[in-house]
Amino acid sequence: MDSRTKRPLTSAELDALARRALDVGVSSATEMTDGFANAVWRLALLDGREVVLKLSPPPELEQLSYERDLLRTEAMVYGLVGPAGVPVPELLRAGFDDPVLGGDYLVLAALDGVPWNQASPAEADQRALRRELGGHLARLNAITGDVYGYPHAGLTGGTWREAFLTMTGALLADAGRYATPLPRPAPEIAAAIESGAGALDEVEVPRLVHFDVWPGNVFLTRDETPRIQAIIDHERAFWGDPLADFVTPTIFEELDESDPIVAGYRDAGGVVEFTGPARTRMTLYRLYLALILLVENGPRQYPEEEYASLRDRSITAVLKALDELSATP
Repeated sequence: MDSRTKRPLTSAELDALARRALDVGVSSATEMTDGFANAVWRLALLDGREVVLKLSPPPELEQLSYERDLLRTEAMVYGLVGPAGVPVPELLRAGFDDPVLGGDYLVLAALDGVPWNQASPAEADQRALRRELGGHLARLNAITGDVYGYPHAGLTGGTWREAFLTMTGALLADAGRYATPLPRPAPEIAAAIESGAGALDEVEVPRLVHFDVWPGNVFLTRDETPRIQAIIDHERAFWGDPLADFVTPTIFEELDESDPIVAGYRDAGGVVEFTGPARTRMTLYRLYLALILLVENGPRQYPEEEYASLRDRSITAVLKALDELSATP
């Protein structure tokens, strides 16, 4: 999707950046337009390799509070999840504060698979893939940290409740900063979040959470029986409650305990229980995600015709979550 956060680069600029990063030039470049935030190109290099370049937004462009140093978060995650057995592209180079262009970039080995949202697996394969995804999420969530929240963005807390209230408070402040129309007044939304925050106290260890595992960020092999080749786009990751990773694979829907993702998660040693407090936490995370999808249009300024459906579904999700929180004893 087009966005103001995506920086255009000329062929000469791409070639020069590749030479700085990998000491090899570019023979051809194709911009990849599926993402929402960072500019991404698939580059064919003069040495025969194909790589993916991700470039941060212009340094002067204001973003949401949690989006500070997103590519640094992603680089950190690549260093953690690969050794844990989570399939990811190989990170070839991470460049921070590039002296020519400004901002950060990542260079990743290109994948030869296909995004799950562009594939059409048979029903049996869909279930097997969801079970496989559950196992990968369990391995990712097994990685623990020292603080809750987004350390690179300075949105942290000593407890998960403290961090989550800081995260959501910053997002609602962003909504005011960008004059984002919300379906309910920001103070009302904040009060609803506070009303359910007691359930967050069940989280006692900060664990790595991807929080963007929708099908477009999961690549499948092109085999007759597809497998998961890699999970990509880790920039939204935070330290918190693994239950948050059960929200994005079924975005705008609720994940049922009978979902193969849950079985795969448990098979890999992950612990997940669908108790009352757990469901309250998942409602809070669905609300947070829907609010992000609304507020991020402030700095990104999506084309109206492309964004309208996503905005409408996000508004519906916010209202549903608020209703659920109000009905919680």
